[in-house]
Amino acid sequence: MKKILNILIFILAISGNAQAIETTAKEAILLDYNSNEILFKKNENLKISPASLTKIMTSIIAFELIKKGELKLDEKIIVSTKAWRMSKSGYSSMFIMPNDKITVENLLKGIIVASGNDACIALAEGIAGSEESFALMMNEKAKDIGMKNTNFSNSSGIFSESNFSTVEDIALMSSYLIKNYPELYKIYALKTFTWERTGGKPISQSNRNSLLFRNSNVDGIKTGHLDDSGYALAASLKNGERRLISVISGTISNAERTRESLKLLNYALISTDLISIKKNNELLVADFWNGKINKINLHLKEDVFFTYPKRRSKDLSIAIIGEFPIQKSFKKNDELAKIRIQDKNGFSKEYPLFASDDYKDINFIKKFINTINFLIWG
Repeated sequence: MKKILNILIFILAISGNAQAIETTAKEAILLDYNSNEILFKKNENLKISPASLTKIMTSIIAFELIKKGELKLDEKIIVSTKAWRMSKSGYSSMFIMPNDKITVENLLKGIIVASGNDACIALAEGIAGSEESFALMMNEKAKDIGMKNTNFSNSSGIFSESNFSTVEDIALMSSYLIKNYPELYKIYALKTFTWERTGGKPISQSNRNSLLFRNSNVDGIKTGHLDDSGYALAASLKNGERRLISVISGTISNAERTRESLKLLNYALISTDLISIKKNNELLVADFWNGKINKINLHLKEDVFFTYPKRRSKDLSIAIIGEFPIQKSFKKNDELAKIRIQDKNGFSKEYPLFASDDYKDINFIKKFINTINFLIWG
């Protein structure tokens, strides 16, 4: 007989009204990182020139090689004339010189903090031999991540009709970056970068992401700007356990992209909650039949996260559903029940629950007594 056990894991009673939000950005998306739920979107699949947001993928390629041990942060790369010419052409630069030997760590900081196009080419050539070969690596990684509407033709994001993406794909790429390279991702939070350059005084440059200076919870990610796509910004804000990612494009100024990004991030914090149940929290539930103990601990195999409107939080309830008492033998990690999260407005989610221990049988006499008691008392 299926039975529902109501449990009070959490009861939220937070008041507030979630207001509809708009943005002046032409394209935008707002993502709750842990739950992977999209909280706002606007023209999210419209093709854009990603500009320097391209550099997120450039860093991912390097981060992946570092993670595998195939590239070292202190490894030095020789700067080519092609890379040097980027700074001479007026692009955002780290200001490297031909034949300089620069560490991978400094090139990454030059890419991420100073948005140096010259550093991108130097790193791309150092890793793949040529920028063209590096772009093939970028596209292969984009495919692995699941970016369906993206193609990279260069490492820096300078304008090319064959270098395109969408804000949805960029949000996916940003989430992948943070999840897979948490230590290296910390470079994105640096507010300044000073490089002891060859043949001149040290150069200090500030991070172009103004949000880093506006909100202490912001720890990335990357700005971009091209005439055809306007000003863009992929931003990440971490508030306690919760992380939010926004990507916008098509604003007319740095000030506007900063303002609109902050508006989206604050909207999520004000109007929604991240609800979580951790996999290491064992849930004690009802009797199981004819075992040496009469309670069984159940657990989730993965942490559960979902985003929920604050104005409806008081309506949320949780129950464990299953056949109780459990009358079959089982092994540790066998699925025995489900946890159901729902409200009165039709919201419902279910997640499987698994046995935390093996079934332990009892002797025949105790089984007989249990059976008699069950027949008499139910």
